[in-house]
Amino acid sequence: MGPPPEEPIGLSVTRTAKALSRAFDAALAEAGGSLPSWLVLASLKGGLHATQREIAEDVGVEGPTLTHHLNRMEAAGLVTRVRDPRNRRAHRVELTREGELAFQNLLAHVQAFDRRLRAGIAEEELATLRRQLARLAANVAPGGASEARGRELESS
Repeated sequence: MGPPPEEPIGLSVTRTAKALSRAFDAALAEAGGSLPSWLVLASLKGGLHATQREIAEDVGVEGPTLTHHLNRMEAAGLVTRVRDPRNRRAHRVELTREGELAFQNLLAHVQAFDRRLRAGIAEEELATLRRQLARLAANVAPGGASEARGRELESS
């Protein structure tokens, strides 16, 4: 049995995701940021999460990993941490003026990167891409393809 006639879709998606991730990291680094700092700043700017635990869940990292990033960001003057008066075990994280400026700077680079990615792709194509990526994700989720097809039929 020889190699498949074409590259498996999972491998294509993985390679593309890695290339996009490296390019996004480079765009953030060029602006003096990083993916972890961007995710934390964006989470705080969104105003939905203020405690370290909430931010860790939103960003998708473990508490100790977030603490490491927050330590660096606090040393750089981007955030402050204070004990939550309602729960002394929790820390509330807030943007400083420097953090707000860093967010705005990174946002401009994130938006420029997004425009670069969208170049030559029509809105309808982007909508199709989002649906296809969601379908791929659903196909590998617990329950897999049969459950995903059932959900598609229900939403039709």
